[in-house]
Amino acid sequence: MQSISCPPRLPARVQCASGALAILLSFDVAAQDVEPRVPYVPTPQEVVERMLRMAKVGPGDYLIDLGSGDGRIVITAAKRYGARGFGVDINPERIDEANVNARKAGVTDKVAFYQRDLFKTDLSKATVITMYLLPRVNVELRPKLLALAPGTRIVSHDFDMGDWKADAHAVVDAKEKYGGEGGRSDVYFWAVPARVAGVWRWQLPVGGKPRQYELKLDQQYQRISGGAWIAGRQSKIAGARLRGADIRFQFTATIDGVPVRHAFAGKVDGDVIAGTATVSGSRIQGRLEWTARRPAKAAAAAPVPAPRPLRAFN
Repeated sequence: MQSISCPPRLPARVQCASGALAILLSFDVAAQDVEPRVPYVPTPQEVVERMLRMAKVGPGDYLIDLGSGDGRIVITAAKRYGARGFGVDINPERIDEANVNARKAGVTDKVAFYQRDLFKTDLSKATVITMYLLPRVNVELRPKLLALAPGTRIVSHDFDMGDWKADAHAVVDAKEKYGGEGGRSDVYFWAVPARVAGVWRWQLPVGGKPRQYELKLDQQYQRISGGAWIAGRQSKIAGARLRGADIRFQFTATIDGVPVRHAFAGKVDGDVIAGTATVSGSRIQGRLEWTARRPAKAAAAAPVPAPRPLRAFN
């Protein structure tokens, strides 16, 4: 079996850590033939609690833990927050231990543990993914994670995802770490971003008549930028934010010779964004329903209806 070098931050006496549980490797071997050679280091319970709080785990969640070790993350999510889910680990001893712990905690109706290769595990049911893996494994997993439903929450203990920067980062003084020696734990959080790059079009009745808008968005993970066009004039967007399927941005455009600030907030669903638009200028004030489409796939779709004002314009 291929060996793994240990991260430099670990004390010399600790050979290697696995994720919130055990480090999983992708081996193209039958599960019964796998003999794990990666030492297991559990995630301290205070770090487990912080991970679950950062992900805002609740009873409606389905959590999958990659490298589940003794099962503590999945079990804590079920017992404390009412979540369902499962853990996967390549070490059969850890799977047996996790199942025993689940029975002791009385949560076998909510959780399960499987001896599996994490790269071959179906993650599509997850609303939350937790992991404690080596940096290169995180990066190898990144395409699989980015393909999950927008808004899926991902929490990693100690290691980030390369140039996919975290949406949030916390530091925990973990007294249980490294067998009681103690140390700093980093916790990273991401929400899988919707795919919004491309051209979007919509219509709004502003200033007494319908106006045609076009927006071009560039995207790198959850970071978005771009420009909007009205009547052939470009305005650079500002305050752009994408968190999962939730998007917001603003720009100021000249309408009938008057600068008008536009602020948009909506939810992305494939090639449609639906939400609200707030416009404000010296002679124009109002809030409307807003629907934008990416026209490449919307050509055969029904035309976008004229927005209905949520509050009358002055």
